[in-house]
Parts: sequence; structure tokens; C-alpha cells
Amino acid sequence: MKAAMMDRPRQFVACRMLVTAAMFVIAATTAAVAQNVVVFVNGEPITAIDVEQRMKFIQLSTQKTPPRQDVIEELINDKLKVREAKRWGIEVPDSEIDSQFTSMAGRLRRTTDQLAQELTKAGASAGTLKAQIRANLAWQQLVRGRYQSSLQLSEKDIQSALEAKKPDDKDDVAFDYVMRPILLLVPPGSPPTVFEGRRKEAEALRGRFRSCEEGIGIARSLRDVAVRDRVIRTSADLPEPLRKVLDSIPIGHLTAPEITRLGVEMFAICAKQESKADSPGKRQARDAIYAERFEQQSTRYLQRLRREALIDRR
Repeated sequence: MKAAMMDRPRQFVACRMLVTAAMFVIAATTAAVAQNVVVFVNGEPITAIDVEQRMKFIQLSTQKTPPRQDVIEELINDKLKVREAKRWGIEVPDSEIDSQFTSMAGRLRRTTDQLAQELTKAGASAGTLKAQIRANLAWQQLVRGRYQSSLQLSEKDIQSALEAKKPDDKDDVAFDYVMRPILLLVPPGSPPTVFEGRRKEAEALRGRFRSCEEGIGIARSLRDVAVRDRVIRTSADLPEPLRKVLDSIPIGHLTAPEITRLGVEMFAICAKQESKADSPGKRQARDAIYAERFEQQSTRYLQRLRREALIDRR
């Protein structure tokens, strides 16, 4: 009992030493983090690493090195956008962020892992891009929700824009293209020679294809060919170069073969009919006016948030 009582002071001293050492470590860590902070936005830090990774991402996507101060201002805006959106009950779920990230990777013909690796290799990270996606999506929902009435367009607005920019566009007609996708399958991991062989088969099929009624049957008789259900695309939804390509192909013929991840794909143009949807010119005018109004409202809103924010630059 006496020995145990004599050990207590030693244990107390040892505990004090451990607590003191832990406090020193915490203090040192806090100081290191504080030194790394570039600016606090309403108490939320933006670090030098955040700035560096955003710069690397912009450099990767634009092939230009942005001014560091511009990147800092962009990150400040992102903080304000996310915070204001949360204040109004808008929080973008991680699943939506991941979906956008996957879509971006797909447009670049990458998997999500490949895109993440490229970002890391460039000195950025997937988290950098996802943070930007989150801020943009939250902000779009917020501005559209709060200022919906001022963003609405009338037919008079659109007609005035058409007449001022391109008088012919107001009489432009939209078309629906009825197509059947035809895919000549290629096994994953096949060498380029296999793709080239299938491309030649596709060209041969294209030469024999004279109508959808007859040609679809010919396509189905070939080996490893998938004929998919029909799809309808409106001219207003297509970029001008693609509209020109489709307009140049006679009804009942195939588009030129295109090599894809799954094989060699073509589209049979089965019909082209006038659409009740907006014409390409009208759609472009509508989108341009909406984008302009959205940008004006967004700029005013963000300027007010910056005036009201506590921005502590280090």
C-alpha cells in the first residue's frame, strides 16, 4: 500500500509531462496550419495548398498559368457561394458531385480513376475539381431559385434578339432526326488492327445500306452487330457542325463509321421531319439571353456577399 502511494506522485508527473508534450504538438500543428492559411472567409480558411492545387487545375484545363491573386479571388467566391447556398437550405449531395465528375471524365474519354490520376499527376486533385463543381451547382440552384421571375423570358424578348442579330433566324425551322444506332462490337482490349477490320466491315455495310427497312435487316445478319432502338434528336439540341453532317446524309443512309470504346458505330438516318420545338436560331437566342441575365444577377448577388463578408487576408 505504501509503495503504491509513493508511485502516485511519479505517475502524476508523468501524466503532466505527456499532457504538456501533447499541448506543444497541438500548438505547433496549429501554428503550421495558420502559417499555411492565405485568407479566412467568414472564419473558413483557404490555404496555400488550396491555391496551388486550383492553379494547377486551371493550368491543366486551359493550358495557361492564371495569376495567383485571381485564383485566390475565385476560391473566396466559391466559399461565399457554398455558404450562402447552405443558408438557404441548398446542399448538393455527394452523389450529384460524383455524377458530374463522371460525366466530365466521359467527355474527355477517361474513366473517373484515369481523370483523378491525371489531376494528381498535374499537381491538383480530384477534390479540387469536385469542390469547384459543388460551388457551381449550389450557386446555380440558388440564383435560379431566388431570382426565377427576373430570369424568365418572353417570346417578345427572343424575337427582338433574333431580329437584331440574324433576321433570317426568326423563320428558321427545327427538324427531328429519327435514327437507329448500329454498333459493330469489338471485344475489350482488342488491338487497333481489329478495330480497323471492323471499320472496313462498317464501310462495306454503308455501301449496301439504301433504306432503314432493308438495311437494318442486312446489319442484323452480320456477326457481332447490335442494332439499337431508334433515337430522336432535335436540330436545336445539336451543334451546327453535326447538323450539317446529318443534313448532308440522304434519308435511309448511314453516317460515317466512328470508332468508340465498344467498337465501330454508325447511325442510320431513317427520317427527318419538321419539329414543333425551337429552331436552332431561336434556341441559341433563348440560351444567350438567359445566360446574360443569369450572369448579371449572379454578379450583383456575389458582389453584395463580398461586401458583407469578413475576408481576412494573411
